Amino acid sequence: MTRDDLIQDDLTHADLRARVRALPEVLAARPHLARLGALFSETILLEVDGAEFYLRFDRGRIEEIIEGPSRKIPWRFALRTDLGALAAFWQPCPAPGFHDIFGLAKIGRARIDGDILCLVRSLRFVKEVLALPRTAAVEVPA
Repeated sequence: MTRDDLIQDDLTHADLRARVRALPEVLAARPHLARLGALFSETILLEVDGAEFYLRFDRGRIEEIIEGPSRKIPWRFALRTDLGALAAFWQPCPAPGFHDIFGLAKIGRARIDGDILCLVRSLRFVKEVLALPRTAAVEVPA
C-alpha cells in the first residue's frame, strides 16, 4: 500500500471554495489563534490545482479572501498543492506526509514559495489556520 492509497480524494473544487470561504468564521471561533496571530498581518496565496485564493490577514484575522488568478495582488508566501493532497491534509487524522505543510512539500505534493522567513516567524499560526478545515465537526455553509 502506497501513501497515495491512504488518501480519500473526494474533495471537489466547490467543496474547496466553500471550506476556504468558511475559514474566517472558523478562525474567529478560536481565541487561541487570535493570540498566536496578533502580530501577523500579511497576504498569503493558497493555490490548489491552479485555483488561487489570496488570504489577507490583519492582526491574526482573515479580513478578505480574494479568488484569483491575479498578478496584481502581492503575497508574502504561497502554498501550492493539488486537490488530492489538500483533501488528504484536511482529513481528521491525515496519513504520514499529509499531516503538515512541510510534510506535503517533502513528499513532493506541495511547494512553498516566497518569503520563508515570514512563514517561519508565524509558523504555528499559519499551520493551524491552514489545518482548520481538518476538524471533523466543521460545518460548511451551503
